Amino acid sequence: MHDIPLYADKENKILNMVVEIPRWTNAKMEISLKEALNPIKQDVKKGKLRYVANCFPHHGYIWNYGALPQTWENPDVLDEATGCKGDNDPIDCLEIGYKVAKRGEILKVKVLGTVALIDEGETDWKIIVIDINDPLADQMNDVNDIEKHCPGLLKATIEWFKIYKIPDGKPENQFAFNGEAKSREFALSIVDEVHEHWQHLIQQETDSGGIICSNVTVEDSPYKITAEAAEEILEKAPKAELELQSVESIVDKCYFVQLKL
Repeated sequence: MHDIPLYADKENKILNMVVEIPRWTNAKMEISLKEALNPIKQDVKKGKLRYVANCFPHHGYIWNYGALPQTWENPDVLDEATGCKGDNDPIDCLEIGYKVAKRGEILKVKVLGTVALIDEGETDWKIIVIDINDPLADQMNDVNDIEKHCPGLLKATIEWFKIYKIPDGKPENQFAFNGEAKSREFALSIVDEVHEHWQHLIQQETDSGGIICSNVTVEDSPYKITAEAAEEILEKAPKAELELQSVESIVDKCYFVQLKL
């Protein structure tokens, strides 16, 4: 979250994206904000690993899902565009290119637009991007190009976010702007805003809300640690082990969800 630069090429507005969840997979993976160096881990709720359901006709996540590093949606700041406060996470990213990315991969991406999910009263921006190495990248420069080259994807995106929690017994999610996707220029202004919130966070100018801000590269940050200290943290981290526990096969089921009219 803190050491990977937001911009891969600031002059041309090319961003770095951290892939948390590859397309077509179901495990709810995310950057862990309350652990040193912020590893990617699977979310756990009530002692169980979290997965998203397959809601017909979708299977798992329908894009490469991840986050923009060095961004933070401040939960103490009211978003002027949505009228809701931030969700205390780095800003989310939907990469729509043809390739299925790998978990933990860093993609260089071009911003195309954004939609604003209102999740339990909090603003949860979804920045829509495309890998700059995708064959369609040169032809896609704004949100209007998505429908032209990927017909149906924006509609499917709004539907997916509305229904994906319903199999868990939660209500349909809502969107700001009636689900309308905003332009590249608008999306870039949101990215700049949440990057500024992160800068206040990493310089200890605002309450961290429990977020671990240790880093090895951010100059003048009071949270900066040495590379040796970071190596020590990694050495002490528990090793990943394959869990043989039986997972209730939510990933092997398909749910038919009726949207409210």
